[in-house]
Amino acid sequence: LPLDPAYPCARLRQVLDEAAPHLLLADAAGRAALGAEALADVRVVDLTTATAWAGLPACDPEPRALGLTARHLAYVIYTSGSTGTPKGVMVEHGSLVNYLHWSDRSHYERAGNGSPMLLSFSFDGGITTLFGPLLAGARLRILIDWLGAVEDGQTYDLIKLTPSHLSMLNKRLEAYKGPAPARALMVGGEALIQADMQFWQERFPNVRLINQFGPTEATVGCATFEISEAVEGLASIPIGRPIANTRVYLLDGHGAPVPFGAVGELYVGGAGVARGYLNRPDLTAERFIASPFVEGDRLYRTGDLARYLPDGNLEFLGRNDDQVKIRGFRIEPGEIAARLI
Repeated sequence: LPLDPAYPCARLRQVLDEAAPHLLLADAAGRAALGAEALADVRVVDLTTATAWAGLPACDPEPRALGLTARHLAYVIYTSGSTGTPKGVMVEHGSLVNYLHWSDRSHYERAGNGSPMLLSFSFDGGITTLFGPLLAGARLRILIDWLGAVEDGQTYDLIKLTPSHLSMLNKRLEAYKGPAPARALMVGGEALIQADMQFWQERFPNVRLINQFGPTEATVGCATFEISEAVEGLASIPIGRPIANTRVYLLDGHGAPVPFGAVGELYVGGAGVARGYLNRPDLTAERFIASPFVEGDRLYRTGDLARYLPDGNLEFLGRNDDQVKIRGFRIEPGEIAARLI
């Protein structure tokens, strides 16, 4: 359950109270952000003390001996909620492993240069570059300064950013004269700004440029599009096709597939679909439904509108509600309204 100490204290306490973790790992900044009152009922391991792990075994226990399976939770990440309270998305190990195996095969070299971690660890977009390098036996750099991603002249296997962050990084790169910062640049979380991708096509023409789409409920990303032609000539940048073991459907208001080229709501099925929302069975039942197309499968209703292009790629066309994205984070206006009333 990642808790970003940059979040407002009240928000952190709200999440902590609902999720009720058995153990909290924190440093001094985390403890200060939460406050003593919020920590009164939870066991805290202070990572700044030398004795934090004293007396613990040197090796991890065997998962099978503990009875752990792919159906157990890997993490819970909270996103904005339309009712005024955040909602926790429960993602199982099986879903995370499916995504990371796809990412590993698609973007990382064995013992390569890995990735810089540039996104908040409480944002699931950062999962790709947090675990990706480690699985590949490569280097992981956790950075605060954006320029740190390029200042050492390294060419990473993959850099992943939101479009808002990419715009800021591009401004820092205008005077940069070194080699390409990465073999691949992945951008997701918001609609792409074509000028920012054009900047990379002109400055670093050999870098793979990837547009990734996916809500938290579909485990980081469920579709990608590799930009192989000049973005200057594109009316829009597609979100592409489903990743491994993922199914995507465009359905109308009656749950029927829309004709090819028509606009429909995007539903996601397959291995990446989350378990549901923590302690929110009503909302889980509303957004996660049994698939009428594949027996035993579940679909997540995204609220995103899309259509198929003639080449079979998906084009994102906006939302069917008021949800917005700010630097990759989902913001429900209903949560803001609840605070103002």
